[in-house]
Order: sequence, then C-alpha cells, then structure tokens
Amino acid sequence: MKKSALFLLACCGFGAMPIAHSADQVELRFAWWGGKARNQATLKALDAFEAKYPNIKVKAEYTGWDGFYSRLTTQINSNTEADVIQTNWNWLTLLSKTGDGFYDLNKLRQPIGLDQYSPAALASTTVNGKVNAIPISANVMLFYYNAATWQKAGVPLPKSWDDLLKAGPVFKEKLGDSYYPLILTEQDSLLLLNSWVYQGNQKPMVDEKTRKLGWNHDDLVQAFTFYRQLVAAHAVPDARTMASYGKGVAYEMKPWINGEWGGIYNWNVLYTAESQNLSHPDDLVMGDYPMREGAKDAGQFNKTALMLSISKNTRHPQEAALLINFLMSEKEGVVPVGLERGVPLSKAGAQILRDAGLLKEDDPVLTGLTQSASLPNHAKALPYLEDPQFTALFLAALQSIDYGKATVDQAATRFEEQANRILRRIMR
Repeated sequence: MKKSALFLLACCGFGAMPIAHSADQVELRFAWWGGKARNQATLKALDAFEAKYPNIKVKAEYTGWDGFYSRLTTQINSNTEADVIQTNWNWLTLLSKTGDGFYDLNKLRQPIGLDQYSPAALASTTVNGKVNAIPISANVMLFYYNAATWQKAGVPLPKSWDDLLKAGPVFKEKLGDSYYPLILTEQDSLLLLNSWVYQGNQKPMVDEKTRKLGWNHDDLVQAFTFYRQLVAAHAVPDARTMASYGKGVAYEMKPWINGEWGGIYNWNVLYTAESQNLSHPDDLVMGDYPMREGAKDAGQFNKTALMLSISKNTRHPQEAALLINFLMSEKEGVVPVGLERGVPLSKAGAQILRDAGLLKEDDPVLTGLTQSASLPNHAKALPYLEDPQFTALFLAALQSIDYGKATVDQAATRFEEQANRILRRIMR
C-alpha cells in the first residue's frame, strides 16, 4: 500500500518552549554552505531570530560546498569552529568516531526540541549514545529533468538506462554538442555508478567488516565501462568537460540556466535551488528511477540529509540550541527557509510548512521521497562513499580514462589499490 510521504515523515507536534535567557549580549557564529537561494533564505530567518532575541547576534559564515569541509576540519583542529554548524551525515564517521566531536545535544533536550524528532531520525545522528546533530531532512538521489529541453530534442523522458543512452545521440544531432540529457558532478558520478553496479550484483562498494572495497576488479571494470558508455553516447559530459567549468555549483552555471544540460542526478533536497535557476522553474520534473533488467534492488543512496551541530567548544550552548530550534520548529524561522534544506524532520517544522501552503503532496521534494519509498531499495547508505578523499580518488580515476592516461582496466587497478589504503585510514 502506497503511503503518503507526509505520513512517512512525521505527524504534527508542538515546538519546545524556549528557555529563559540572559539579557547579556551574546554573539553566535553560524556556518553553512549553500547556493544563493539557500543563503538568502537563511539570512532572512536569522534576521527574524535576532528580532525575537535582541540580546543574541548571529554572525553568518556561509560559502559554497567546495572547500567547506576542509575549512571546517582546520577550524576544529584549532578550536575555532563556529558555534552552530551545518554538517553532513558522513562527517560523523570522520569527526566524531567516539561521539565526542560535537556537543551532546542530550544535554539541551528542552531548548533544542529533541521531542520533535523521531527516535529513528535521531538514531542516525547519534554516536555512542550522544546526539551529535539535529537531522534536518531526509535525502535521496534522484533524476530530475528539464522537460522543456527534452521536448525541444523531441525525446520522451527516459524510463530505463537504455533510454538514457539512446537520448544522447539525438541531443547532439538535434540540439548541438553542448546539449546533454544528463550531467554528473563529482560525487554524483560515484553514486550513480554505485547504484548501477548494485542493481546488477547487490554488492556494496565498501565492505564494512573487512574495511576494504566490497567490489572486486571486475566490478570496478563494469562501473568504469558503463561510465565510458554514457560518455561515448553523449548521454553525459565526461569528467574532464565538467571540470572545465570550474568548482562552482553546477545548477548555477550558464549551461544549466540556459537549458543546455537536460537533467541532473542529485539530492531531492536540492530541487528548489535547481529549479529556481531555470527560466521556467516548473520545467524541472522528476524522472523515473531506471532499473537494470532483473534488478532486485535500486541501490539508491538514501540517508539523513543535512544536519545542524553545536561545537563542543561553544561558550553559548543554550543560545545555540535556541537558534537551532528556531530554524527547525518555529514559524518565523521555518517559513523563510521553506524547503531549501528539504522537508523538515521536525514535526512542528513540517506542520508549519503544511499550514503555510509550502508543503504539499505534489511538491517535487516530497514526491522524491514517495518515489524512493516505492522502490525495492534496501541498500545501506555507506558514509565512506561521501568521504572527500574517496570521492576525489574516484573522480581522478574517471579523469584518467577521459584524458587517455589509463585504460579502464588500469584505472580499476589503481583505484582498488589506493581506495583500500584510504579505507584503512578512515575506517580504523
């Protein structure tokens, strides 16, 4: 029986009551990454927070995705990180292996509103019994297409991997060399190929028991070969071409805005940002999730999305908790941000957006969760696939093939050797 995505998320609830706070002036630093839409929405919410709590000033520290993690690790190593930090789920395995990397939010249960989150949601952000972060939303990798571009090419949206491959030559012939059915950014390439291989053999890319690659050499060869098939068919630009556009956010680049890139494989929480950059936002529609013939599992990456953590070094934990609760469970903080960080896992936050008409059953961010729930999708999301070192190594393997510096077989051999060394370091 098909369940409503709203039901899957949470039922209604009431926000935590704010605690009494000092009249002394307090400055909080809040660090996050995002595109223009998320940044502007967050700044508006922070203005509302400061209006409600005039004794608390929030210093906004926001950047793009690129380089955020490396800056954060540098700050943590020197105890200079922000009080409140937007964090990524996989970082818990890197920055808080024992649960002591961030402030234990169990100590702030009332002001931060822990009762607004399901036990399952909090379990995903808990290490050794310590709640290291508030889970903002759920996140799944999906296919979104610019329907206007596909209509221009005269090709129906793909329902299978073969459909995607066959669309490439048509795009090239009818629209030109700069038009592609789909684009893949660095991490997207890894997660798409991970899904494709998993559909074929149900083997996880990383074996957590052995702390080594779960794929053998032949599995890697299959993944890299399929990537080359996508590139050769003009279904996706190669990694070298994507790198030529620089380190910016793909959906803020001209080819995306102009409709030359016909689709993207990315997180459902990014739909709002991706669509807003198009001339007609409604043109961006969710596509079917392709399955290999005989596949028993989609291998789709499905995880807790963004999180909000408090620095273990903060001097103002109570005020930091007030800020997080405001952004997640109070109307003045929730409405300005809307769905920029996905559908809130906070019961109160989700209800606020429903009441404001900003969260509907047919919203693409939400229907993405519905689609994911309808798929045979039991593959465990492995945080190591989002590790910066691991991702960079995978991209380097693809680029070595693109530049002709390595055959598929050679790239597979080199990746296997180096990946296992990385896994030994990050999984110990």
